[in-house]
Amino acid sequence: MGKRHQACASLSLFGRRDFIQAGALGFLGVGLRDYFKLRSAQAAEKGEPEISCILIWQSGGASHLDTFDLKPDAPAEIRGPFKPIATNVPGIQICEHLPHTARQTDKYAIIRSVTSREPDHERAINYLLTGYVPLQTIEFPSLGSVVSKELGPGHDLPPYVAIPNTFPSYGAGFLGGAYNPFVAGDPNVKGYQVRDLKLPLDVDWQRVDRRRWLLQMVDRRFREIDAGNEAAAVDDYYARAYDLMNSPRAKAAFEIEVEPESVRNQYGRTPMGQGCLLARRLVEAGVRFVTVAKGWLNWDTHGNNFNTLQKALLPELDTAYAALLEDLHQRGLLDRTLVVLMGEFGRTPKVNNDAGRDHWSKVFTVCFAGAGVRGGQVIGASDATASEVKENPIQVEDLLTTIYNRFGIDTTKEYHTPIGRPVKIVNGGKVISELF
Repeated sequence: MGKRHQACASLSLFGRRDFIQAGALGFLGVGLRDYFKLRSAQAAEKGEPEISCILIWQSGGASHLDTFDLKPDAPAEIRGPFKPIATNVPGIQICEHLPHTARQTDKYAIIRSVTSREPDHERAINYLLTGYVPLQTIEFPSLGSVVSKELGPGHDLPPYVAIPNTFPSYGAGFLGGAYNPFVAGDPNVKGYQVRDLKLPLDVDWQRVDRRRWLLQMVDRRFREIDAGNEAAAVDDYYARAYDLMNSPRAKAAFEIEVEPESVRNQYGRTPMGQGCLLARRLVEAGVRFVTVAKGWLNWDTHGNNFNTLQKALLPELDTAYAALLEDLHQRGLLDRTLVVLMGEFGRTPKVNNDAGRDHWSKVFTVCFAGAGVRGGQVIGASDATASEVKENPIQVEDLLTTIYNRFGIDTTKEYHTPIGRPVKIVNGGKVISELF
């Protein structure tokens, strides 16, 4: 029997698969692997983060004609029933159902000429979040995952957090699970706490330390026989999870219940409202990239578009988005926090027979605020019916290049897939200079 097989036999009590599962799931008696897969050894520590980003994701594709690009002079079957209102910036109008947002217009820029080639949800979401048209052969990494890889964690907090859940195309693709988002859950639920952030009642830190020592001892033996890096990866997952649970800073960042009632109410007692409030707390503590979404495809209003927007989607967004911008501004955080409001496409100019609007990628609207963005302006324009770009087309690649630029990330940098194929961070694109 060879040396390798002898070593394996001597550790028969711990099978290799059992070790991986124990290291990732069992030694603390809590579910670690589900919520924290970050490899600290691969995350480049570059000091304090200068820029963070909050991406408010309108999954399903919000109607540009009924939010930030109304066409009051278009025929009734195009303009719909919503009316434009003045904002706090002369000459800029937005939807009447976004009154709080209208009072914050000096803080954000409206890009009314974004265009995409993908009208299908899954493909469009992937395109908007990765900068690549989807391919069957490669799973490209998302914005947050690239930021996580390039900048690493801030302090002992995860660099990339998804509120409330992770969705398709949020992940790290070929970069690997170490750069997937930390899932924060819904901070609007009663008694909210991050899953497994606290120890079970029957586990104390003395027991955890003993188990950590045991893991390290077993891990050393497996390193002697394992030519790959799975054991090292699990050790890093474990160490990062241990640090997270043992970090007062991390615990404090997620403790949204310590916020005054007036602040929580200002954001709105909704998933979007409390999600934006938690996002503010996280970037304030050092998290680099946070996504906030109401849910999966909530903005996909093929039917009953106007009632759904007026009674549910717009009031929730209006309260949360306006409160986030004002709160970041008051705290001096807006200068270092990029806030991006977007979905995968817009909606059809013509209202369908179900009083809804269908997918429309030829032109739609995205809003940018903070991190040097010059608010109170409109960039680009759609035509008279919001059907096509009229001036200054902004490509999807331009959006991502601009976001990465704020972090100081070179989008021409090449990664390599597991089979060695070189892939640039973004497939082309230019910084939207008008924003700054």
